[in-house]
Amino acid sequence: MRVLIAEDEVRVAAAVARGLRREGMAVDVANDGAGALAKARVHPYDVVVLDRDLPELHGDDVCRALNSEQPETKILMLTAARTTDDLVTGLSLGADDYLPKPFRFAELVARLRALARRTGQALPAVLEHGDVVLDPARRTVERAGRPISLSPKEFGVLQALMEAGGAIVSVEQLLERVWDENVDPFTNTVRMTVMTLRRKLGDPAVIHTVPGAGYRV
Repeated sequence: MRVLIAEDEVRVAAAVARGLRREGMAVDVANDGAGALAKARVHPYDVVVLDRDLPELHGDDVCRALNSEQPETKILMLTAARTTDDLVTGLSLGADDYLPKPFRFAELVARLRALARRTGQALPAVLEHGDVVLDPARRTVERAGRPISLSPKEFGVLQALMEAGGAIVSVEQLLERVWDENVDPFTNTVRMTVMTLRRKLGDPAVIHTVPGAGYRV
């Protein structure tokens, strides 16, 4: 899952981003509305966590723009206001969910995962390919009943490939889905991650290279 945190409180944004990365998400941060909208226009986010009271460009305006330009992107609006009128206003702007501050981090994670499940094509709760079973909610992987310990990036790559159901996934698509904006697009990090992932999954090979195109399961 790729997430944009649009929050002007720098420490709050950094803390939330760190927590979400520990949950295996690729996270970018913007500290004002104009920056958030600019990043959302460049990167394909699954969910934007949008503080309503942003400088430069108000969160309401960011929400309207994203809802118009990228209706497939889910928006979780954050606000210090807790009244029903504020909730109704936020949802009427096009937000998909609404979370008042202060919030519990576990609830934020649960809401983000619920929103991500509503994007695009419906996927099974547990992904299976041959004897490999991946559970996105529990963040576990097994092969032939044997638990396999993966890093967040390895898990993200395997999940993206299994979700593709045998279709080719390019290096660029993996970078967009699993890494954040700070990754060097010319790095060999995807190749190295796939190499380690193959070793951990063992034989016979689960991930196949399609020369000049990418990878598939």
